[in-house]
Amino acid sequence: MTKTDTTPEKSGNPEAAVPPPGSAHAPAKKPATGHKRLLTKRDRLVLGVMAGLPTVLHVLLVWVTALASILLAFTTWDGIGFDSIKWVGLENFKELFTNNPQFWPAVEHNVVWFVVLILIPTPMGLFLAVQLDKKIRFSRVYQTAFFLPVVLSMAVIGFVWQLVYNPDTGLINSLIGANEPGKYIDWIGDPDLNLWAVLIAASWRHTGYMMILYLAGLKGVDPSLREASSLDGANEWQTFKNVIFPTLRPTNTVVLVVTIIEALRAFDLVFVFNGGAQGTELLSILVTSNIIGESSRIGYGSAIAVVLLLISLVVIIPYLISTFRKERRA
Repeated sequence: MTKTDTTPEKSGNPEAAVPPPGSAHAPAKKPATGHKRLLTKRDRLVLGVMAGLPTVLHVLLVWVTALASILLAFTTWDGIGFDSIKWVGLENFKELFTNNPQFWPAVEHNVVWFVVLILIPTPMGLFLAVQLDKKIRFSRVYQTAFFLPVVLSMAVIGFVWQLVYNPDTGLINSLIGANEPGKYIDWIGDPDLNLWAVLIAASWRHTGYMMILYLAGLKGVDPSLREASSLDGANEWQTFKNVIFPTLRPTNTVVLVVTIIEALRAFDLVFVFNGGAQGTELLSILVTSNIIGESSRIGYGSAIAVVLLLISLVVIIPYLISTFRKERRA
């Protein structure tokens, strides 16, 4: 009688292939290992430097300087030695509102700057955005051409428009025949003309900025709304007025805030033109001329900067509040 082979390899029972617990053939359990760190010590150091250094620079260059400007607004200081700082309370603001002949004209010019930007380049930018949104040929080329002034430095724009306004060889005087002796029109030197001349240059740049903002807003309009309006028999103008423009309300809010900020911080273009004198006074020009000018009235210039800050906050804070409320409702 032959013996039945009961080895695990030849047995048909699958359980027989599993070695019993405690057997010498049982697979050894791997020792438990601790949680491996995803970042090495060097990675954490590099990450800390990359995140910490920009934060420290932002706090020092933005928040610390802003708080210092607010504190200096209540002092007098010529910028030479910290021991020369003297607390004067609200005297800088009293002098600013009552005894500075340039302050209220500067405020008026900033208001005119805003009104012109909101009435001329903003509708032009919207018009260009609507036309370019129709996917016409060479749309990208037109977008680049209109947006190019926004990319250029304001100093470069000021230099270009100085050439345009040159009384002798400028483009405008050449076109209207005012480039001959006795007929010159001094667009930059004439106090009755220079503010409007600068505003034309500013509007040329602002148009491209508004075009891009509105073009981004138009890309977010649901195409089904246009199709439904077309099926209802509405023409192109009715569709824009009743369907598209109401959906651009968030974009209009952004445009309003951006335009106000642009009007308040206008400086580069005016400074390149004529240094902000002879009819082109702006609040930003007064800040600079008092802080780094010959008078070195840092406390007084800081008071003007605080006024600019308060005007900006009056505009920005309601915008932020309305934005946060909409996000909570959503």
